[in-house]
Amino acid sequence: MDWRSLPSLNSLRTFTAVAETCSLSAAGRELNVTHAAVSQQVKALEQFLGLKLIVREGRGIALTPEGKQLFEGLSEGFEIIRETVDELTREDLVRPLNITMTPSFAISWLMPRISDFRHKHPDIELMLNPTAEVVELRPGGVDLAIRFGKGNWTGLESELFIPTNFAVIGANCLIGDKKIESPEDLLEFPWLQEYGTNELTIWLERQGVVPKGKLNITHLPGYMVLEGLRRGDGISATAKTFVEPEIEAGNLRVLFEDGVYPGTGYHLVTRPGVNRPPLKAFMSWLRAMRAEQLAD
Repeated sequence: MDWRSLPSLNSLRTFTAVAETCSLSAAGRELNVTHAAVSQQVKALEQFLGLKLIVREGRGIALTPEGKQLFEGLSEGFEIIRETVDELTREDLVRPLNITMTPSFAISWLMPRISDFRHKHPDIELMLNPTAEVVELRPGGVDLAIRFGKGNWTGLESELFIPTNFAVIGANCLIGDKKIESPEDLLEFPWLQEYGTNELTIWLERQGVVPKGKLNITHLPGYMVLEGLRRGDGISATAKTFVEPEIEAGNLRVLFEDGVYPGTGYHLVTRPGVNRPPLKAFMSWLRAMRAEQLAD
């Protein structure tokens, strides 16, 4: 299509509003623009077409034969556009809200609270995907990813949700009275690690530790890692925020802890642009739940 052969969409829209209301002022109110702006757009359209489209009639306006012909075509065209947009909007509203997060976040933070969201928003269908994989956010796919990191994911928008750092944690029933003075002292313990992650290797490299032999590692789903950690099945590198109650109660012990870096923690990650209403509702709910947690 040769778009240069067509008038501007804004002028066509303005003319249609004028034809519907038979008034420049009323069209201006419909479009939230001034009377002068409406008149300018109609004149520009008439100049482009080389045709007179409207004439004064009393206090209002009337359409010329050419104006009536154009209005009929535009009305049909804009109606098709409106129906298509409404259909797409409805599909977007009824499409399930697709959210991905780490299994540890799901079991430790989200699932104990999700019934509150279901009660407040029974009309929103949820698809929760706990996975250690970094799932790509594509249109029509995942709406929201809750990721751990520094928030620097290229091409995406992120909002720091829960600031936290990683720590190596062990149960007192496993550690006992053994003195842990250096990262090397941890190599003798069994390790629990979430499927698809590599926190142990990353943490050891960060500490400059090179194991002399094969480590005793068990790979588990995220929820089983935390349960195993509490039972004393092994030690693990995990987000400290998920086990703070057990640490305060004396059941778990922080063996080593990374420094707290600004911006590090769990982020709400979305694609750039306007979020659809179900996603807005879910993110507002998340913020409200976090505010309640901090207030307790």
